[in-house]
Amino acid sequence: MPTPPDTAPRGLADDVHVFEAPFSFYGVPVGGRMTVLRLPDGGLWVHSPVAFTPERRAAVEALGKVRFLVAPNLMHHVHLPDWAAAFPDARVVAPAGLRVKQPALRIDQELDDTPDPAWAPVLDQMHVRGMPQLNEFLFFHRPSRTLLVTDLAFHYPRAEGLRQRAYLLLDGVLGKFAAPRFLRLVTKDREAARAALQRALRWDVERVVVCHGQVLEHGGHKALHDAFTWL
Repeated sequence: MPTPPDTAPRGLADDVHVFEAPFSFYGVPVGGRMTVLRLPDGGLWVHSPVAFTPERRAAVEALGKVRFLVAPNLMHHVHLPDWAAAFPDARVVAPAGLRVKQPALRIDQELDDTPDPAWAPVLDQMHVRGMPQLNEFLFFHRPSRTLLVTDLAFHYPRAEGLRQRAYLLLDGVLGKFAAPRFLRLVTKDREAARAALQRALRWDVERVVVCHGQVLEHGGHKALHDAFTWL
């Protein structure tokens, strides 16, 4: 039996794999993406877990031992409990505030401005302040020049279906790599958000892996800059 496409990992670079999975937002199919990075010690760092299935678990385990399960903002945590239960030895990492939002979720470590020593050799991180409802962290995998973005930007070159098209048009992200319009509503401190993005623009970004839409393989630095000119 062939492996379902949303179960098989897709390798983007050495030590960088992604899993695509169906995901709906208020009935609109927007898709979801989980990124699995292999750390220098061979352990796995899992960003924004998608829906848990035994098949996905097996596919992840085939890549290595899961050491970290990362919620990159206050929205992408829905599937974390299942993954945390499946990998009790893995550390669950999340932004400040998620403990209050999800008190039943095991959280072993809160993100801050300093990368953990376990992933600092290959990963930089940036806390994008000024958007307290999101409290998102950007992550940059230096060896592959890959930026991980969760809800700060989407990349939909085209729409699939009328419902998705209407949603993408409303959010201003159809046909391009862009920051969704809803960010303007949740941004409470533009100066803080702008300062964070300016620091992130110092990274030598080539590829951008978004959680919603298609991976942007080239020109990531300019795309990130252009997406946030509104700040």
